[in-house]
Amino acid sequence: MKELTDRIKENGRVLGEGVLKVDEFITHQVDPELMDAMGKRLAEVFAEKKITKVVTIEASGIAPAVYAAQALKVPMIFARKSKSLTMDEELLTASVYSFTKQVTSTISISRKFLSAEDNVLLVDDFLANGQAAKGLIELCQQAGANVAGIGILIEKSFQDGRQLIEDMDIPVVSLARISSLHDGKVTFIEEDA
Repeated sequence: MKELTDRIKENGRVLGEGVLKVDEFITHQVDPELMDAMGKRLAEVFAEKKITKVVTIEASGIAPAVYAAQALKVPMIFARKSKSLTMDEELLTASVYSFTKQVTSTISISRKFLSAEDNVLLVDDFLANGQAAKGLIELCQQAGANVAGIGILIEKSFQDGRQLIEDMDIPVVSLARISSLHDGKVTFIEEDA
């Protein structure tokens, strides 16, 4: 997606070999026009999949997931990383390791929001090692829901997340694919959509 790759070139900052900072327009401050365009693009790509729910993980996945869900006209659910006092119903849970934060979190979704009737689109801001996506897939499997696909804003193609997901026979669509963050420079390969 040209608008996204242009914005990464303009405002993204490489902080190391594996770290791209996009806090100016995605992960901290959100550009709503760009986010709307990305949500609509993911909705277009998955329009034929009969999606009933869009699922993500807090926090940076929420904005793109909301816009994709709005375009698909379906609810969006986000997996929480910490249990709220109001979450007293039966929960679906999975463990997710964050390489960026170097911490393992238990993510959860209330069982009442996800069922075997659901056809789910997972949406997230980044795909690197695939651990967040894997955890969300586990939550959906616990509910008996089908994961129809995964929509990613930025994929670090030099890491093994895509292969992990494709090995599960789940389609992955990334709006920007990065082949390298070497020497402070972002190098792209052809995106999926």
